Amino acid sequence: MIDFDQLDKTIHEKSRLSIMTLLAGRGDWAFQDMKAELGMSDGNLITHLRTLGAAGFVQEMRDETGNRPRTSYKLTPAGHKAFKSYIDVLESIVKAMKPS
Repeated sequence: MIDFDQLDKTIHEKSRLSIMTLLAGRGDWAFQDMKAELGMSDGNLITHLRTLGAAGFVQEMRDETGNRPRTSYKLTPAGHKAFKSYIDVLESIVKAMKPS
C-alpha cells in the first residue's frame, strides 16, 4: 500500500514544487527571473519562498553592489535532502502503479 503521508506537504503544493524544482535544477535563481519563469506575482512568489525558507529549504541571498539590490534564492542542504526524498517517494508511487 502506498503511504501518501510520506509526501512532504511543504513541497507538495504546486507552486512550491515548481520553485524547488527550479532551484534543484540550476542552483540559485534571481527573484525576478524565477517570477518570470513561473509566471507568478511578486506577492505569490514571496509567500511561497517564505514558507520554504521557514521550513529551512531555501536560503535568500542579497547582492547590493549594483545600482539595484538583487535578491536570489538557493536550496539549502536540508532543501536538497527534502527534495530528493520527495522525488524518491514519487518514484515509489509510480513504481507501485506500474503493472508487473
